[in-house]
Amino acid sequence: MSAIGIDLGTTNSCVACVEGGNPEVIVNAEGERTTPSVVAFTKDGERLVGTVAQRQTAMNPARTISSVKRQMGTDWRKDIDGKSYSPQEISAMILRKLRRDAERFQGQDVKDAVITVPAYFNDMQRNATKDAGTIAGLNVLRIINEPTAAALAYGLDHGDPQMVMVYDLGGGTFDVSIIEIGDGVIEVLSTAGNNHLGGDDFDERLAKHLIDAFQRTSGIDIAHDAMARERILEAAEAAKRELSSAESTVVSLPYLAQGPAGPVHLEQTVTRAEFDRLTHDLVDSTTDAVNQALNDAGIAASELGAVLLVGGSTRIPAVQEHVQRLTGKRPSSSINPDECVAQGAAIQAATLAGARSGCTDLMPRGGELLLLDVIPISFAIETVGGVATRVIERNTTLPVHYEQIFTTAAPFQTKVEINVMQGERPMAADNKTIGKFTLKGIKRAPAGTPQINVSFDIDANGILTVRAQDLGTGNEQSITITDSERMTDSEIQDAIRDAERYEEEDNARRASMEERNDAERLVAEAQEKLKAHGKEMEKDDKRRLKASVANVQRYLAKRPEKMKDAERANFSNAITELKSLL
Repeated sequence: MSAIGIDLGTTNSCVACVEGGNPEVIVNAEGERTTPSVVAFTKDGERLVGTVAQRQTAMNPARTISSVKRQMGTDWRKDIDGKSYSPQEISAMILRKLRRDAERFQGQDVKDAVITVPAYFNDMQRNATKDAGTIAGLNVLRIINEPTAAALAYGLDHGDPQMVMVYDLGGGTFDVSIIEIGDGVIEVLSTAGNNHLGGDDFDERLAKHLIDAFQRTSGIDIAHDAMARERILEAAEAAKRELSSAESTVVSLPYLAQGPAGPVHLEQTVTRAEFDRLTHDLVDSTTDAVNQALNDAGIAASELGAVLLVGGSTRIPAVQEHVQRLTGKRPSSSINPDECVAQGAAIQAATLAGARSGCTDLMPRGGELLLLDVIPISFAIETVGGVATRVIERNTTLPVHYEQIFTTAAPFQTKVEINVMQGERPMAADNKTIGKFTLKGIKRAPAGTPQINVSFDIDANGILTVRAQDLGTGNEQSITITDSERMTDSEIQDAIRDAERYEEEDNARRASMEERNDAERLVAEAQEKLKAHGKEMEKDDKRRLKASVANVQRYLAKRPEKMKDAERANFSNAITELKSLL
C-alpha cells in the first residue's frame, strides 16, 4: 500500500505519490492533474465533487460549495436537505475523491497520507484538516505546511545548501516562508502570511468591476442574482487566467439578464493594466508578510539563494513583478506552482511510510529526510487584567515542549480556567481562543498555594495537547478542553459512517448507471440487427428479440432511484436475456 501526498487547496486540490524515487502527480478520473475543490448536491440527492460539481455551479449555486478551506476551524455550517455539513465534512468529500483517484491510479487501496495546510493555519484549522482526513478514511501521517512541501519538492533537484523564500499565493490563502535547505534537512526559519488573501479575492474584484460595468450600460443590477453572479465569477476567473499571458481579453456572457426589451448580454473588454489597477492593493498587501519573514529569519533578501513561487495566483504577472522588486531576485521557474506542494507532500509521505514499515524502497532516492518546521503564530495564556502572556513564541521549531506553573487567584478555589490563545496582540481579547482548560479537583487552600504544572506539547503537525499535574500530590488533574469549533470524537465517527454510507450509495449509483448504459447499448445493437437482418431471422427468434428489447426499454423508462430491489433484479435479468439473444 503506497502513501500519498495531498495538497488540499482552496480552489484546486492535487494528489501525488512517489514512483521510482520521484514524486508523480496522479491524474484524476476526469484526466486532469488538479481537481477543483468544489462539492455540489443535486436535487436527486447525488453528491458531485470536482469538475462535475464545478460545471453545474451557475445553474445550482445554492447547493454548490467552493472555497470551504477558508472556513476550516470555524463554526461555519451549510444546510442541505435537512442535514448540516461542517467544513471538515465537505473537505472530506474532496479528500475521498482524491483518495479514490489515487487508488484507481495505483490499483490498490490507499490509506496513508500527508496533507498540507497553509503555514499560517492555527491549531484549530490544523486539527480540522486532520479530522477531514480521518472522515475520508485516511490515516493522516503528518500535517505539513505548504511552503515546506514546496521547498521539499524543489530541494530534491537543487540539493546545494541554500536559503530560499517560498512565496505561496493560492486560491484563498497567502504564506511566505524562509527555508534553509541542507543535506537531507529542510529547516523552516520563519513564516508569515494571511489566511484570507488569495485568488478568490482577485476574482471578486474583477467580478465587481464587470457587474458595475453591466449596470452602467444596461441599467440592470445583477449583484443579488445568484445565478448571474456565479456566471460573472466564473468569467472573471477565466479572464484572470487569460490576462496572465495576454494584454487584454473579452468577457462575453450572452443572456445574462432579462430587460424590458428582452435578453441582455454582457460584452466587456478587460486589459491587463485595468486588472492590475483593480487588484494593486491585494498584491501590495503581501509586502508586510515578506518583510516580517525576512526579519524573523534574521537575513536580508540579498542572502536568498532562490525565490520559489507557489500557488496558481503567482502566475499573475503583477505578482511576479512585485516579488522581484521586494527581493531583487527573479523568481525560479523550476517548479510547477500548482503541483509542487502535492509532490513535496508525497515525498514526505513516502519517507514516513518507509520509516514506519522499515521499507527504504518507499523513501525518495533511498535517502533520509528531516523536516524542521516552525509554529506560525505565538501561543499565549490570558492572565490577570486580560493580558495575553506569551508562552511559546512564533517561529519556534517543532516539535516543542513547554511547562509553566499555575496557581489559584482566589482563596479555596477547586478549579482554575485557563484561556489558551494564538496571536501576536498584547491583549487577550484581540487574539484567537483555541481552547479553555478547566483544571478540576484542586484541594481547597489559600490563594497562591496550589502548584499546578501545566505542560504544552506541540507535535510535528503543529497540533497542541495540554496536560496538568498537581505538584503537591503528584496526581494528574483532569483537563476539559472546550472549543465549540472542534468536532467531537462522536461527531467524527458519525461523519465517517455517513461518508462510508454515501460511498456505498455512490458505488451503487455508479453501477446502476453503467448497467443502464449497457442496456441502452444492447437495445441499440438489437434494433440495428432487426433493421439489417430482420427479414432473414426465424419468426420465433425475431419475436423473442423484439419482446426482450421491449422488456428492457420498459425498465429504462423508469427513474433508477424509484426502482425497488425486485425491479432492479428483474432489470438485470432482462439485460442478461437480451445479451444472450444477441
